[in-house]
Amino acid sequence: MAEDEKKHEFTIFIDAVKYVVNKTSMTGAEIKALAHIDAQYQLFLEEQGDRPDRAIADSEAVSIRQDMHFYAIPPATMGREPNKA
Repeated sequence: MAEDEKKHEFTIFIDAVKYVVNKTSMTGAEIKALAHIDAQYQLFLEEQGDRPDRAIADSEAVSIRQDMHFYAIPPATMGREPNKA
């Protein structure tokens, strides 16, 4: 690996799984694809302290930093009627 690429190598976590990337910016869709997350899931960036976690849209670019933590949740199912047998 070239020295330039090593300078831009970051460890990030997606759903508590460690990934090493060499990009300084990734879209929400790229992050989900890296972790094989269903495209319908919503991606979130864990924020520090009391700040609320931030939703990341598929088309939104995120500046990648060391040790960022992301997680995905399935689409909302609230308001659905349970299946009746």
